Amino acid sequence: MKPKYSVFGPKPRTPSCMQRSYLLSLDFKVTSITDWVAQLKINPLYAILSGFDFGNTPGVGTFYDFFSRMWDSDDSHLSPHIHPLKVKVKKPKTKGSKADSVEKVTVEELLPQLENTIFDLHEQPYGSLFRLYKSEFLDVSVSKGLITPESLAIAGDGTPVVTSHRERKHRICDCASKDITDCKCDQYFSQPDCDIGWDSSRNCWYHGYDLYMLIASESDLPVFPLLSPASKHDSHGFLHTFFRMKSFLPDYSVNKLLLDSAHDAMPYYEYCKRNSITPFIDLNWKRGSNLPYKNDFTIGRDGVPICKEGRRMNHDGSEPSKYRLKFRCPLASRKYGCSCEPPCSGTKYGRTVHLAMKDNPRLFNIPPRDSEEWKKEYNARTSAERSNKREKLDFRLEDGRHRSTKLWYCRLYHIMMLQHLDAWDLPYESALRKLILQTA
Repeated sequence: MKPKYSVFGPKPRTPSCMQRSYLLSLDFKVTSITDWVAQLKINPLYAILSGFDFGNTPGVGTFYDFFSRMWDSDDSHLSPHIHPLKVKVKKPKTKGSKADSVEKVTVEELLPQLENTIFDLHEQPYGSLFRLYKSEFLDVSVSKGLITPESLAIAGDGTPVVTSHRERKHRICDCASKDITDCKCDQYFSQPDCDIGWDSSRNCWYHGYDLYMLIASESDLPVFPLLSPASKHDSHGFLHTFFRMKSFLPDYSVNKLLLDSAHDAMPYYEYCKRNSITPFIDLNWKRGSNLPYKNDFTIGRDGVPICKEGRRMNHDGSEPSKYRLKFRCPLASRKYGCSCEPPCSGTKYGRTVHLAMKDNPRLFNIPPRDSEEWKKEYNARTSAERSNKREKLDFRLEDGRHRSTKLWYCRLYHIMMLQHLDAWDLPYESALRKLILQTA
């Protein structure tokens, strides 16, 4: 932080004390900087814990100056205030469903673009915040064994962050004076990085951000966040967040991805196969799964083949080296042969079918989706939801009432720091290991 301060003028407040004080305000659930400054003046305990002398505590402006020093841009927002109206998200037809994407590019087009892009941390306004978070908190969690960067199991999920009850904007053109009611001109937005999105969990519209968080699934600890407009679909939000994380944390090697059905797109599986990552992604039934396979089979909702008589085939082994799974007729036995009428095979072993991942890596997974191994791994995906709950409910992320992306990022990163601080004081036990012991 030293380069952020001038060598001239009065001696500044110690940055570590300013940060400690802000962390205390978040931990004590004081959501207003003005209220926290008042508490520092009347409560000697808060002042001493922050590192200040009682009676000599910083004012409101000093805190906002500190936030500005942690933000590597002269602009408090990522986008200009004046921009065109965005395409509105359409309300889903069924309750609890996520809204369809309004992005102009598909996942298939976006993934190779981001994969071949090298993001420079020095060009990001939140660069100083991230470096501070990484060196003082993320790296410490790694040293304590809470996060294993050499074999990271990443869980990802997007969550709404409400910043206001309505979108604040006004016209800057003279179309109204010309009686033009359907004006498409650019408008001025007070929060240009926010827009209107659909909250599928509460079934309502909201104005704000979509927070996409990547989580270390074994410890429920946040690794990397990204704030996007509320209309951003999770399938796009993950890609923007994931490839930035790979650029900013090059030493982190991801070997598992735990994602919900919003990420069920073929390019995800193809990318995972190219990079030796095991995907644990729930199927999206809207995309269809009862697909014909080898003329007389269809693929069920969990990736298990169904014969022409409508029977689910039984697992009969896998060949990871060949990336294929083997299934066998459920009515066949080595002793009595096949009891199908008419028999599906002339041998006692019964009809078999091999599912090759190259035919459809989306439907055919190793381990298979209906196996206990897959279910145990996928259950750890809820770590993303637990982490979001910690940020939004326990640390009251949305109570910041900020109007700039700069302050939202400052609040978000310091809440993540508190999550790591809390984990250091708790006895660590792998969520996967705990689940295995419970089922053993």
